[in-house]
Amino acid sequence: MGRISAAVAVCLAGLAAVTALVLGQMRPDSSPTDAFTAPGLDPLTVEAATDQFWRLAPALLLVVYDAFGKTQEGAIYDTLASVTHGDALEYLYLERVGAMAGGGLEKADQTIHEIKLLNTSVTRAGPSLKVDASWQVIGTVGHAEHLHVRGNSYSAELIVSPVEGAWRITDFDLLDVNRDTAGETFPAPKTN
Repeated sequence: MGRISAAVAVCLAGLAAVTALVLGQMRPDSSPTDAFTAPGLDPLTVEAATDQFWRLAPALLLVVYDAFGKTQEGAIYDTLASVTHGDALEYLYLERVGAMAGGGLEKADQTIHEIKLLNTSVTRAGPSLKVDASWQVIGTVGHAEHLHVRGNSYSAELIVSPVEGAWRITDFDLLDVNRDTAGETFPAPKTN
């Protein structure tokens, strides 16, 4: 019985160490006055981020779409890593690289013109924010010799957390994609 108790204690200690390491990055013990950076915004405390999630979510999503417009895997990963972390980084990176499979891209295939929030709500979970969001992305997508104007709508649950001094999407659960508002097709500009 003593050996089993010792083995259980060692396992629990290991689990506690891993948990402390992971949670240490997200700083659940952060002070209410700690402010964290976000692209294009002044640093936000947890309270300010809760009040201004309608600004924070699009700021982070805009960088995600910027990453999706890149064609080199390293640039995609690095751009995503600036606003995502953990499971969300892995999911979004694999989503984009998977879309490029079978030949990849030699040049950017999309231009984002606007991200418009449609519906959002936020709840706090310690220093993290759970954001239920629906948004529309308006832009152009290129395929071979033509361009499509798109106005796709998305719904997702996002967990946004302070990680290493910055607000980052730490979980991303895509709930719905609506491509009904895809626009017209027109010829791409001629290139050399």
